[in-house]
Amino acid sequence: MIRLGRQEDLDQLYLLARRVVKNLRENRIDQWTDGYPDRDDFEKDIMSNALFIVEYEGVLVGSITVLPENEEFYHEVTWDSDDAYVVHRVMVSPDYHRQGIGTALFEHAIAYAKSNNKKALKVDTHPDNYRMQSLIQSLGFKYCGYIRSINRQGYELLL
Repeated sequence: MIRLGRQEDLDQLYLLARRVVKNLRENRIDQWTDGYPDRDDFEKDIMSNALFIVEYEGVLVGSITVLPENEEFYHEVTWDSDDAYVVHRVMVSPDYHRQGIGTALFEHAIAYAKSNNKKALKVDTHPDNYRMQSLIQSLGFKYCGYIRSINRQGYELLL
């Protein structure tokens, strides 16, 4: 079940983020720092009605944030559309990897963007995050360029 995040999810989101960061480090992916994302990031996402949660048997096992495009550094890349939402802070519990949760989260984000008449969905990821690159490319996202200022690769899906 995918639903909007709520204030009462903050503790579980924070704990999930710490587990995801640890897993990224164990896999030599330097995507997030030990302090990012934090409670404030998730709280802002919740207040913006932009954070979506996957629960399994009452346990929060994944999340995704979908926000209007507003990052200045995205101007470093040539995109096909300026009318887009941007995906942030995708997390899946390491205990639930390879069970389709990441795909379900992105499919939800795609449907959400379409329902809001957006022309594209964008995401960036660390150059070493091959798991994320594989997932988004399997969903049709195409590589649009390297975002030097944040050491990320930008991908876009035209809707």
